[in-house]
Amino acid sequence: MRRKREQSGQIFKRHGSWYVRFYESRVVEGEVKRIRRAKRLGEVTTRGKRPPAQIEKQAGEMISTVNRPQLIPENVVKLGDFVDRVYFPRIEQHMRPSTMKGYRDIWGNHLKPRCAHVWVKEVKTYHVQQWLDDIALPGTLSRRSIQHIKCSLSAIFKLAKQQGYFVGENPVRDTAVAPNAKEPQQTYAYSLDEIRAILAVLPEPAATIFATAAFTGLRRGEIRGMRWEDYRDGEIHVTQSVWEGHTTEPKTFQSRGAVPIIRPLARMLEGHRMRCGNPESGPIFAASNGKPLSMNNVLGRAILPALRKAELDSLWHGWHAARRGLGSNLYVLGIPEKTIQTILRHANVSTTSTYYIKTAPADATAAMAKLESAVPQLGNDWATKPSDSQLPVAVN
Repeated sequence: MRRKREQSGQIFKRHGSWYVRFYESRVVEGEVKRIRRAKRLGEVTTRGKRPPAQIEKQAGEMISTVNRPQLIPENVVKLGDFVDRVYFPRIEQHMRPSTMKGYRDIWGNHLKPRCAHVWVKEVKTYHVQQWLDDIALPGTLSRRSIQHIKCSLSAIFKLAKQQGYFVGENPVRDTAVAPNAKEPQQTYAYSLDEIRAILAVLPEPAATIFATAAFTGLRRGEIRGMRWEDYRDGEIHVTQSVWEGHTTEPKTFQSRGAVPIIRPLARMLEGHRMRCGNPESGPIFAASNGKPLSMNNVLGRAILPALRKAELDSLWHGWHAARRGLGSNLYVLGIPEKTIQTILRHANVSTTSTYYIKTAPADATAAMAKLESAVPQLGNDWATKPSDSQLPVAVN
C-alpha cells in the first residue's frame, strides 16, 4: 500500500503577519474535497526573510496535525451542514414537534446567520462568546432567551463531539450570558375574578374550553387532545396531546395522569356534550370535520372578538396564564405546594413554586395583616419599654 506523502507546509509573509499554507480534506457541498488553506501564525517582528524559530515551530505543530488529523475527512464540515444533516435528523427522532419548532427557530433566527459558515472543528470558546454577545447586543432578548440559545448551541457541540465531528472540550461550556441582558418579563396568572369576568362574556364552546384551561390546568395541546372516553369517574385522564395536527404522548411521564373535574366545570362539560349530540367517544372539543378543534381558531374567532366587544380584551394573557392561574389560585386558598404539583403534573415541586405560583400585591398586604393580628401585644410591650436614654449606664 502506497503511503500518503506528508506535507511540510509553506511559510510566507502577508500584511505584516506570518502564515503557513497547506492542503486539507474537507466536506464541501456534500463531497470530500482537498482544498488549499492558510492559517495565521503571528506578527512579523524581525527584518529577515527567514521566519523566526518560534514561527517555524508553530507551523510545524500545525502541519503535523494536518498530516495526522484527529478527524476523518468526512467529518470535517461546516456548522450549518452539521446542524441540517446530522443534528436535526437525530434529535427529531425523540423530540416533540413543538419542541423541534423551538430548536429550529433558535437556529434559523439567531445562530445560523452568525455561525453556519464556520468549520465545526475550528470553533473555540471565544467564537461562541462573540456570537452570544452579538445576539444580546440589540437588547431585545431577555437573559432567559439568550440562555436557551446557549443551551441549544451546547447541545449541538455535544452531539458533534459524540459523533466524531469535534475534538476537545465543548466550546460553549465556559461562555457567559451578557450581564446587561434584559431581565425576563414576569409571566401572568389569571385571578379568579378575571376568570369569572372572561367566562361571563364568552360564547360556547369557547367558554367551556377556557373553563377547562382555568380549572384543570391542562396545557393547550392537552385540551385539544381531550377525548370523551378519557373523561370518566369525575376525572379527565390525560393520554395525549395535539399540536399543529401532530398527536403525541403527554409532555412528560408525570404529565400522564388523571385530573379531578370540579362540579361547575363538570356541568359545563355535560352541557357541551348534550349540544354535540351526546357522543361517547372522540374529541371533546371537535371541529365540524370531527377532528380536534384548533385552539388558535377558538382564540381568534370567539375569545378575542367577545372580549373586545365587552371592552375586556386587556384581560387576555394567553392560554398558559390559565395554568399558572390554577396554581396561584389554589395556593391562595391554602392548598400545599406539593398538592398543587400533583394537580399540575410537574416533575418536581420547585417548578410549581417558581413558575406557577404568583403572589399578587393584595396577597402580600393580607399576609401582613394576618401577621399584625397574630402579634397585637408587641405594640403595648414596646410602648412601655424604656428608651435607650432611660437605661442605666454601666460604671467601671
